[in-house]
Amino acid sequence: MALLEVVAQVVLLGAGATVVMDAWMLLMKALGVPTLNIALVGRWVGHACQGRFAHSSIGQAMPVRGEVALGWIAHYVTGVVFAILLVWMEGVAWLQAPTFLPALVLGVVTVAVPLLVIQPAMGVGFASSKTPTPGKNCLRSLMSHGVFGVGLYLAALAITWAWH
Repeated sequence: MALLEVVAQVVLLGAGATVVMDAWMLLMKALGVPTLNIALVGRWVGHACQGRFAHSSIGQAMPVRGEVALGWIAHYVTGVVFAILLVWMEGVAWLQAPTFLPALVLGVVTVAVPLLVIQPAMGVGFASSKTPTPGKNCLRSLMSHGVFGVGLYLAALAITWAWH
């Protein structure tokens, strides 16, 4: 497989899996379950680009121009980076014959990023420890990242079908 073809498939893989995760979050939001506020992600990224990585409360931090767009871009770039990681670990051949377990495992493992890095940097503590319901928040994050893993597999199947 040519390098450009691999790059295109990996970008589609990450974006497709992120779309599946976003559909899940839309469903959760429709059911009244609190979900990710993408503007706050953009705010955090905007401040990080200016050298400030940690906040006592990202919601109280100064808004950043274009934070919603920045949040969406960061969200999808992260999905693509995780897809790169999956293909790097499993090999390019996985794109031609995707299997479920590696995609699910990677999706679940990626929950470490928000729980151990992003949430503390945004001021809600490790694993949402500074929120009123840390257990529920961690479970929601785990479920969303599990859905991302399912999305990796479904996107890979769709790409394989469309490419061949």
